[in-house]
Amino acid sequence: MFTGIIEHAGRIEALERRADGGRLRVNLAGAEELSAQMHLGDSISVNGCCLTVAEFGKDYFYADLSGETLRRTSLGEKKPGDFVNLERPLAANARLGGHFVQGHVDGVGRVTKLVPEGENWWLSVRVPEDLRRYVVEKGSIAVDGISLTVARWQDGVADIAVIPFTYAHTNVGAAFPNDAINIEVDILAKYVESLLEKRKTPATSHLIVSKLIDEGF
Repeated sequence: MFTGIIEHAGRIEALERRADGGRLRVNLAGAEELSAQMHLGDSISVNGCCLTVAEFGKDYFYADLSGETLRRTSLGEKKPGDFVNLERPLAANARLGGHFVQGHVDGVGRVTKLVPEGENWWLSVRVPEDLRRYVVEKGSIAVDGISLTVARWQDGVADIAVIPFTYAHTNVGAAFPNDAINIEVDILAKYVESLLEKRKTPATSHLIVSKLIDEGF
């Protein structure tokens, strides 16, 4: 479980692709605290995708990628030199600064624009059609692992206000129109939908006449 508060923007050093998966190497230069506390088998969010540390050193780590991960996330379109957002899992005693992010990417959106407004920026992302029912204005959304707020929502495009700190400390500044971007919608919306769907199914009663008679009715 993550929060969407990015700790570091690492750079992809290598990305091997095979028919059934691949391997990712990420540079950790400038993230001394993160690398010093890393262990084999740790979970780590890479652009919002929960991966496992398979190998690491002072300034790098490797993660194995399944074929499913390459097909269903933006990692399948990345290349060496690209920046990726990194976050370690939420500690039990830590403050929840963003929102609950599972690291399970729901789909891949596309950047439509990134434009400045004073010292801030507007990031617009086209959300896949099958995820749009989970998006609401002023609601939370994870974009490449960043916990952000949907400021405007219209015609399948989420407009997101990006402050200077987020722009400087994540990969947002490297975004270009049509870039693939990982989307994870708010888990609360999915649970609510699931509960409402179950309520549509008529309840099945286990009461029968003979049972009622035995109970004295």
